[in-house]
Amino acid sequence: MINSNVFNYLNVLNKAADASWLRNEAISNNIANVDTPGYKRQDVDFESALEVELKKSKYSTLDEKILNSNLKHLDVSTYTDSAGFSYRIDDNNVDIDTENVELASNQIKYNGLVDSMKQEISRLKLVIK
Repeated sequence: MINSNVFNYLNVLNKAADASWLRNEAISNNIANVDTPGYKRQDVDFESALEVELKKSKYSTLDEKILNSNLKHLDVSTYTDSAGFSYRIDDNNVDIDTENVELASNQIKYNGLVDSMKQEISRLKLVIK
């Protein structure tokens, strides 16, 4: 992470891409364990952590919130989703159709984040020239 408020947009995009990559791994594990008795699906929720962090800011515009936010709290981890819930006899709560849709959606999000980072770096290069 770059330690300057000037790069906070890039840092937020980087954190979001890391979380998206982690979510991709969690979804892949869910798909791999679709037939494992007792397995509970895993997930990652970056958006809620970002929302909480942005609400802490006293500034009104999104630009000011990002430029003045503390990004240390944006580290997310994998959690067990609906640990007590299961609609199958074997206590597994993974639905393969839902996981495949989530995987495709997450891959699109990740690619969008990477493209956004590339564009932000290109803008920074233009400013530096």
